[in-house]
Amino acid sequence: MYVAVKGGEKAIDKAHEWLDEARRGDLAVAELSVAQIREQLALAVNRVMAEGSLYDPDLAALAIKQARGDLIEAIFLIRAYRTTLPRFGYSHPVDTGAMACDRRISATFKDVPGGQVLGPTFDYTHRLLDFALEAEGLTGAEAAREAEPQGAAEPPVMPRVTAFLNQEGLIQDEVPPVAEEDLPGDLTREPLELPANRPLRLQALTRGDEGFVLSMAYSTQRGYAKNHPFVGELRIGTVPVEAEVPELGFAIELGEITLTECETVNQFLGSKSEPPQFTRGYGLVFGQTERKAISMALVDRALRWKELGEDNKGAPAQDEEFVLYHSDNIQATGFLEHIKLPHYVDFQSELELVRKIRREADEARAQGASREAAE
Repeated sequence: MYVAVKGGEKAIDKAHEWLDEARRGDLAVAELSVAQIREQLALAVNRVMAEGSLYDPDLAALAIKQARGDLIEAIFLIRAYRTTLPRFGYSHPVDTGAMACDRRISATFKDVPGGQVLGPTFDYTHRLLDFALEAEGLTGAEAAREAEPQGAAEPPVMPRVTAFLNQEGLIQDEVPPVAEEDLPGDLTREPLELPANRPLRLQALTRGDEGFVLSMAYSTQRGYAKNHPFVGELRIGTVPVEAEVPELGFAIELGEITLTECETVNQFLGSKSEPPQFTRGYGLVFGQTERKAISMALVDRALRWKELGEDNKGAPAQDEEFVLYHSDNIQATGFLEHIKLPHYVDFQSELELVRKIRREADEARAQGASREAAE
C-alpha cells in the first residue's frame, strides 16, 4: 500500500509538470500576460469575478491563465483564495442610481432623461469573423481612441426608468426590509437554507452559473412560468464603494467597481393580496455581464410567485430549491467530477453483488427448467 501511494505521488507530480507545459503551449509563441487577459478578455474576467464573489480583475485574470481558460476552474480558484482573506466589515449599499454609465438602455421608453447610451456592445455587430484582428498593431478604432482628447467629463444624470412608472403608481414599490428575517444574509459565510428570502436568492443567482441561469430565464420566456418581461433599464458603469470607519465616525470611499444592473418590468394582473400593476425582476452583477444580469432578473421574478400571491405552475424556474441548489457551478463541478476519482472499493462491492445476483438468477432458471423437464 505504501509503495502504491508513493507511486501515485510521483505520477501526480509528473501530471502537474505536464499541465505546466500544456498551459505554456508552443514556446515559439509569446506568453500571454495577466495584464493582457485583464484588458483584452475583460468579459471572461468579469464572469470569474462575479461567480467567484471577489472583485479583483488582476486575480481573476491570473486564475484564467492558471486554469488555461477554463472559467469554472478559474472561479473555483478565486473562491478558494477568497476563503483565505480576512473580513474587516461590510461596505455601505452602493447607489446604482448615481452610476457613471458606460451603457444605459431601456426597451420600455424611447426617450428617457440622460438618453439611451449604447456603449460597448455586440448587439449591433455582424456575427462574422473579423480577420483584421489577426493583424498586429493598432486597429482603426484603437488609433481613433488614442487620438481623442483626454479629460474627465461630468457624467450626465440618469434617473431610473422605473421611476416614471412609479409616478403613476403603476409599478410595485420596492420596500427596504424591516423584519429581521428579511434582512440580507451572507451566502459567502453561511450555507444556503430554504426557504430563502429574496436578498439571499439574489446572492445565489449572482454567484450562479451563467449558463444555468440563462437556461432557467429562457424557460420562463417559453411559457414555463409565463414570464414575459420588458427590460425597463439595463445600465453598466462604475459606482463608488464606501465603508464606515468607527475611529473616524464617518464613511470613506474605498474605490470604484464596475457593475451591471438590470430591472425588468413584468405585467401582473393582480391577486388576492396585490392590485393589478407592473412588477419587477432584478439583477446585479460585477463587471459588464449583461446576459447574466438580464437572466437573473427573469429568474428573480419567477421566484417571487409566492410573495405576489400567484399560482405555482410547477415550472422549474419557480422551484426555489431546484434553482438555488443547482445554480452553483462549483458545487455542481465538485459533485460531478468526483466520480472520476478512485472508487475501486465501491465498484468491487457492486461487482460482487451483480455477480451474486446473476448466479442466483441462473440457479433459479436451472431449477425451474429441471422441474419442467420432470413434469
